[in-house]
Amino acid sequence: MSWFEGIVAYIIIWWMVLFGVLPFGVRPVEKADIGHAAGAPANPRLWFKASITTLVAAAIWLGFYALATSGLISFRQP
Repeated sequence: MSWFEGIVAYIIIWWMVLFGVLPFGVRPVEKADIGHAAGAPANPRLWFKASITTLVAAAIWLGFYALATSGLISFRQP
């Protein structure tokens, strides 16, 4: 795996994990102001979720990298 393929794989993994982490801990605003969506989260904590996403994506990517470089699974034509 080249460095470019590794970066692309990490970005794809990061986004997939982000969409899995975003719903955790979301609670709607108790009383929304006029003109605001009633389902908007009161405290989305995006920096916390981004940091958790980065750690989980790094662990998944390390597993993917180990599997790809070990030769157990080949992404090339035989």
